Amino acid sequence: MAPSSLADSAFLRLPQIIGDAKATPPIPPLIPVSRSTFWAGVKAGRFPQPVKLSPGVTVWRAADLMRYIADAGKEA
Repeated sequence: MAPSSLADSAFLRLPQIIGDAKATPPIPPLIPVSRSTFWAGVKAGRFPQPVKLSPGVTVWRAADLMRYIADAGKEA
C-alpha cells in the first residue's frame, strides 16, 4: 500500500504498518521494523500512539503514521 494512496482518516492495523511477508499477496512494510521493536517504540513515544477500537482491535491513524514517516525522512 503506497503511503500517498492512504486517506488521512484511514486506520491501519499492525501488519499493514510493519508488513507481512506470509500474507497473500505479501504486505510491504511502511515502517520496516519487527513487531517488538514497533511496540517498544510506541511505548517510548518514538512511534505514534494507537487507538483502541475494541478490546481486541488496535489501530493507528494513517495521518499520524504518514507524519512520522515524513519527519523520519527529514532526519535521515
